[in-house]
Amino acid sequence: MTQPTPAEAWQSLLDGNRRFIEGAPQHPRQDEERREDLASGQHPTVAIFGCSDSRLAAEIIFDLGLGDAFVVRNAGQVASPSVLGSLEYAVGVLGVPLILVLGHDSCGAVRAAIDSQAIDPDELTPHIANLIAPIIPAVRRVARARGNDRIDPDRIDASEVGREHLRDTITDLISGSPLISRKVVDGTLGIVGANYRLHEGAAVPDVLLGLS
Repeated sequence: MTQPTPAEAWQSLLDGNRRFIEGAPQHPRQDEERREDLASGQHPTVAIFGCSDSRLAAEIIFDLGLGDAFVVRNAGQVASPSVLGSLEYAVGVLGVPLILVLGHDSCGAVRAAIDSQAIDPDELTPHIANLIAPIIPAVRRVARARGNDRIDPDRIDASEVGREHLRDTITDLISGSPLISRKVVDGTLGIVGANYRLHEGAAVPDVLLGLS
C-alpha cells in the first residue's frame, strides 16, 4: 500500500475536519468489509497524539474510519517515554507519514499547571503533579512575557499557555526521538501541531514541519 506524502495526509485531515464542522461527515471506512480487511494488518496514514479530554475524539473530529489513525492520548498531550515509544512504532513500523499533535482550549491539564503556581496551591496527587510538570515551563514563560515574575493564575492566559506547551511537546518529540527527527529531516515524515477549538470544532494549525 502506497502511503500519502506528509502534505497529502494533512490535507486529508483538513478535509475531514471541514466535513465535521459543516455537519456533513461521511463516516468513511466503518463497514463490515473494512473491518475484515483490517483483521490481517493496519496501514494508518497518520499518528495523532492528543489530549485525553473526552471532547477530543480524533476519529470524529477528522471524519476518519477504522484503521486510518494510530491514536495516542494522555492528559495534556505530555510527551513521555510511552508516548515516544508508541509514536516511534507508528513511524518506524507502520510507516505513517504524519504526526499530528493536537491540543485544545479549556484544557484541564493546562489549567492545573497554571493553578499549581499559585502562592498556596491545592495539593495534587503525585501522579497528577508529575503529569503536569512539563507544562509548567510554558506557564512561567507566558508570565515572564507579560512582565510578571510572580505568577497570578487568574491573570494567565490559558490559551497562550496551551499554544506554548504544544510547541514544547513537538520539540520534546523531535529531541527525544532520533528516529522521528531523522524522518523529518529526510522528508518522509511531517509533524503538525494544531489547537482544537471546542466551540467551532476546528483544528487550527500552529506548527507545520516537513510538509513542503
